[in-house]
Amino acid sequence: MKIDLPPAMRRAARQDWRAVGEIIGEAFRDDPVNRYLFGTAEGVRSAMMVLAHHVYVPVGESYLLDDKGATMWLPPGAAPKFGPWPQIVFALGQLRHGKRGAMKRALHLASLMEKHHPGEPHMYLFAIGTTVAARGKGVGKALMRPMLDACDRTGTPAYLENSNPANHGFYTSFGFEKVAEFEVGPDGPPMAPMWREPK
Repeated sequence: MKIDLPPAMRRAARQDWRAVGEIIGEAFRDDPVNRYLFGTAEGVRSAMMVLAHHVYVPVGESYLLDDKGATMWLPPGAAPKFGPWPQIVFALGQLRHGKRGAMKRALHLASLMEKHHPGEPHMYLFAIGTTVAARGKGVGKALMRPMLDACDRTGTPAYLENSNPANHGFYTSFGFEKVAEFEVGPDGPPMAPMWREPK
């Protein structure tokens, strides 16, 4: 899919995985679902670094806006391949930085996310985030708009799971609609799948 990017925004190259992981890790450090899963800010950061390195930068489409924001997308038909080595790296990171039981909670959530994931081809937004210093300055909107414009041009729906109710308004402002809600585990916070039809 051809995406028209503003001057400060670029597609992440393979060697940019650290920048993507660091920004998303910082953005999600206080996210309700991720704190429930991993227990600590360092646990969240470790998880996002592994996902950026082994899944979303090499397999998907990740984008950077200067050093202020990043996204992790998967195009239609792409599946996150999380082989044995990334699983080991993920587990070691959680043993070192996460809260006890993080792997079990993460695997449980992965199965719930797979169960709710739509079968219709779509662009999947796994994560969008900014550094703390860049919040409230339009960086998230600047990151989201080019991909959704491309989705509109090609007639491609978009899908995400909202892990923080505080972000509901941000997503609905782009035309995403909540299609379900589920708890991520016993006494866990809710996660809300959201779908966007092309305009």
